[in-house]
Amino acid sequence: MTISKKRLQSLGVKSKVWIEIEGLPFLGEGRSNLLKYIAERGSISQAAKEVGISYKKAWSYIKNMEDRLGVVLVKKYVGGKGGGGTILTKDGEFLIGKFDQLLEGTQDAIDKSFHEIF
Repeated sequence: MTISKKRLQSLGVKSKVWIEIEGLPFLGEGRSNLLKYIAERGSISQAAKEVGISYKKAWSYIKNMEDRLGVVLVKKYVGGKGGGGTILTKDGEFLIGKFDQLLEGTQDAIDKSFHEIF
């Protein structure tokens, strides 16, 4: 082997986790963060700004997720005193909670495996 031990020790590994439905992207960290910011800010446009995408793209992500899963994830309220807003449904809250559980420890497990191999 010509790779030095010091060089091997400087290596690291990263991964991304996402969920697919019938081979199509459904939920990953970006979409999960979008839903979390909607819950926090009560606004799709504010959430879109937080994750660095347009309002139109945010709506596209939401509609795709809802269509692929067959449930409503966000509910919009229009107008009224204080203006409208958006909230996550119970299904939306459930989904991001489960995705967070999935991510917990994933990087630790990958790091452990990487260090055992390298």
